[in-house]
Amino acid sequence: MSAGALRIGLVDDHAVVRAGYRRLLELEGMAVAAEFADADSAYAALSAGEDCPVDLLILDLSLPGRSGLELLRRLAVRRPDLKVLVFTMHDSAAMVSQCLRAGAAGFVTKSSAPEELIDAVHRAWRGERPLSADVAGFVESGNAVAPHLQLSTREFDVLQALLRGDSVDEISRQLRVSPKTVANYQTLIRQKLGVGNAVELLKYARENGLIE
Repeated sequence: MSAGALRIGLVDDHAVVRAGYRRLLELEGMAVAAEFADADSAYAALSAGEDCPVDLLILDLSLPGRSGLELLRRLAVRRPDLKVLVFTMHDSAAMVSQCLRAGAAGFVTKSSAPEELIDAVHRAWRGERPLSADVAGFVESGNAVAPHLQLSTREFDVLQALLRGDSVDEISRQLRVSPKTVANYQTLIRQKLGVGNAVELLKYARENGLIE
């Protein structure tokens, strides 16, 4: 199948943004077969397979409800045939690492030029792993040894929630695990990052680009 015949899906919670992507892709002769504003509706449709024929999904990570990263993980299990190109404002090494680990076909930031997104779509469809210039160095320079890049998938989820300021009970409800389990994850995260308390955790996060 040529890139021009690709059936593309868009996941972004802003209708105006999706309209802009659609216009850009259609100018390149590509067809946008489906659009979604949140992770749950995207998963419900895409997990049906033939009922929602999409060959490549362009996915934002910041969504209401479930995150784009969680959708990526779920689709990797249910639709391993579906190529997912992450297109997001997030540009930290940790997020790039987690997305690639979860099975992303590529990672492009929204600060990239429009041509870079189009090129990434072509390359992802050819089986390459496109990375925008501003994040490619994270992979190429071997920064994967950084402590926060070694966190497990669940540890990273807990870390993100802690950095948002969520309480242990709130995280417990979100992840559907016991508060004791969340507390254990919190301890493991601090040990792996070499921090002793919440203040040191925030400092580490700022120094490593995990928060503004």
